[in-house]
Amino acid sequence: MAKKFKFFQSFWANLLAAFIIALLLVFGALQMLSRITKHGQHLTVPAVVGKPASDVIQQLTDSGFDVVIVDSIYTDTLPKGIVLKQLPDANATVKVNRTIYLTTNRTVPPQIPMPDLLNKNYIFAIEILKKAHLQLDDTIFKPDFMKGSVMEQRYNGSKITAGTQLQWGSKVTLVVASGLEETNLVVPNLVGMKFSDVKALLESMGVAVATAPDPDVKDTANAYVYKQNPVPLDAQKKTVYIKAGMFMDVWLSTEMKSPSDSTKTPQ
Repeated sequence: MAKKFKFFQSFWANLLAAFIIALLLVFGALQMLSRITKHGQHLTVPAVVGKPASDVIQQLTDSGFDVVIVDSIYTDTLPKGIVLKQLPDANATVKVNRTIYLTTNRTVPPQIPMPDLLNKNYIFAIEILKKAHLQLDDTIFKPDFMKGSVMEQRYNGSKITAGTQLQWGSKVTLVVASGLEETNLVVPNLVGMKFSDVKALLESMGVAVATAPDPDVKDTANAYVYKQNPVPLDAQKKTVYIKAGMFMDVWLSTEMKSPSDSTKTPQ
């Protein structure tokens, strides 16, 4: 009996010791887990909207938050590189190591495809430019029967087509038809001028031009006009007039020569 009693006494003592050890292990594990997850520790989310993103990321990281930039958009009315939106909102109470999601304003403006404004009404074209986040730089009026419609769209002095990538906020020049006036224009003397200058002059007058280059002319822009129709003076030496929208014919050669050297007619 004594041996049996001692056996049971030893058994319950060992069981109790094992139970206590198990409790200690569980308690220790919970304490360690609490320290790792910082259970019970909370932070208040600061207000960071409107502040530079670089400063905000450093501030939040130092305060025990994780930071993720989820989006970057562009608004030209606000400073570049600032925080536009935060989640959670300011003054929210969250656990330590909570992730703060930020939306920032881009530092570099995005590229915008140039819209197709050709043949559109001038006022309507300006509205399309605004919606595309582009600006009107200048307006050039040019004689043409399609009064009020856009004839050309230019950027930095050069014609551009629809779809050309421009930086947000770029300024675009529009060439707009001013209609055809009945005013008579004096026919200018074009003989001896380079065709590039002739073309610019006639375009400013609203007069179209047809060319008849000699066979050896490869670069029409630098070719010379040696004959024109109509001529500045008629047979009675009176001034000849032309109207906007009409054509002038010019003959071109690589060097100056007498009009009698060629009887070629324009195509």
